[in-house]
Amino acid sequence: MQESFLSAFTKLDTLKEAAMFGAWLKRIVVNNSIYHYKQNCKHQDVSLDDVMYKIGNDQGIAEDDDMMTIKASQIIATMKTLKDNYQVSLSLHLIEGYDYEEISEIMNISHANCRTMISRAKDSLRQKLLLFSR
Repeated sequence: MQESFLSAFTKLDTLKEAAMFGAWLKRIVVNNSIYHYKQNCKHQDVSLDDVMYKIGNDQGIAEDDDMMTIKASQIIATMKTLKDNYQVSLSLHLIEGYDYEEISEIMNISHANCRTMISRAKDSLRQKLLLFSR
């Protein structure tokens, strides 16, 4: 709000009619609010409580890396047990980083069908991982 008033004060000479001051000031405040909202959306802050840090010796870190490698290889192996179209869509989305529109063009399917297929593939993968982990 303060930045909006400062901006308005510095641009007061651009105001053409004094009767339009309220609408002019409102437009500056709205534009500044939109700008700051977009800036905040770009940079998502994560609180330290949400981040887990594990401080340990070098051996502990290596063990964590090994566990991550095992988990990743287990997920990829489980992905290979899915239907072919589920494998392709999940690989494109999760591993390659394509968005739904790009995947729908690559696979020659509709956008809605792509979203449904990826959602079902994730559910199927999740269920198989739960079965394997038991």
